[in-house]
Amino acid sequence: MTTTKYEYKVRDSQGRLQEGKVEGSSDAAVADKLREMGYTPLDIRETAGGGMRREVKIGMPQRVKLKDVAIFSRQFATMISAGLSMIRSLSILSEQTENEALRKIIRAVKTDVEQGKDLSEAMSRHQKVFPPLMVNMTKAGEVGGFLDTTMLQIAENYEAEVKLKGKVKSAMTYPVVVFIMAMLMCAGMLLFIVPVFKNMFANLGGTLPLPTQILVWMSAGLRYGFPFIVVGIIAGIGAWRKYGHTLPVRERLDPIKLKLPVFGNLVRKISLARFARNFSTLLSSGVPILQCLDIVADTTGSTVIAKALREVQESVRGGESISGPLTKHAVFPPMIVQMMSVGEDTGAMDKMLEKIAEFYYQEVEATTEALTALIEPLMIAVLGVVVGSMIIALYMPIFKVFDLIG
Repeated sequence: MTTTKYEYKVRDSQGRLQEGKVEGSSDAAVADKLREMGYTPLDIRETAGGGMRREVKIGMPQRVKLKDVAIFSRQFATMISAGLSMIRSLSILSEQTENEALRKIIRAVKTDVEQGKDLSEAMSRHQKVFPPLMVNMTKAGEVGGFLDTTMLQIAENYEAEVKLKGKVKSAMTYPVVVFIMAMLMCAGMLLFIVPVFKNMFANLGGTLPLPTQILVWMSAGLRYGFPFIVVGIIAGIGAWRKYGHTLPVRERLDPIKLKLPVFGNLVRKISLARFARNFSTLLSSGVPILQCLDIVADTTGSTVIAKALREVQESVRGGESISGPLTKHAVFPPMIVQMMSVGEDTGAMDKMLEKIAEFYYQEVEATTEALTALIEPLMIAVLGVVVGSMIIALYMPIFKVFDLIG
């Protein structure tokens, strides 16, 4: 069995910090070995000369996706409800979780819990993986003594979110792929085919028809501007990845998204579904309502709804109901306001929000299916018109070839 040298930091039985190096088949094996020696592992990592495998991992870090967190939550809930201790459950998950990045974080959480920290406090140190919604629900579950139920609710919430994202992504994949293929096809014709026809007609003499001349001008412009276009696209993608999700950019773009002719309605339904689902999950877990509004405002994915919820939060803090202030914001349909008002009167707000979430999830699914059915023939028609127009423009001068030869 191949072994690797690891550096470690541990605390001994008297609480003193110690460091050293040891060989092992994996960092998990090293951790078990250190525990057998009576130490509490704090940090285990390969030495600087750990080899090519370590370099590749550093260059290509694995991301922790929402699906991974949902699977972790469900597995953790199952183990806790089966009677396993929290430390034992975390230890098993740190070995069996497929995502390596999440495995390391689970080990760090387990170490913190072993040192006496609450699970929610340990999770809060990794906010990029465990969002505030999950941390606060976990805290409520710890205080109320129903952590297994809470983790199951978290799993169901994130599984619904993963399903929602999958529906939207699958609906948008086809038109995006067709659009990219159409652009590449047009660029290929302008860069390689149009110049051949241009040279052929130039040798024969004569004047080209206006559509053909326009196509030749576009070809020349693309040939000279192609490097700048490529650099601009790369720079645009880089800028979007860096600044696209920042608050100033989102505050400008999110209102525009909601006003788009067809997709604006879909974006709003997705945000409202997230709002209702997350609000319902937090309330049913026992999180205070003002804290719920604060967390939910950051999880809807829309700054418009987030701003409205912040204002509602201030109104509720002043003694008003939730449904009353919602009527002042057009982004919330009357149906949501009325159902939440009934939920407040009956004391079943979480159940009403769950019904609202189910309704909007179904609406999103129906809307995406309708959009897919509508977009497919439209994209084919647009592609046919664009490519067909270019071909016609290229072949129009051919009808004059015999006249030019004569």
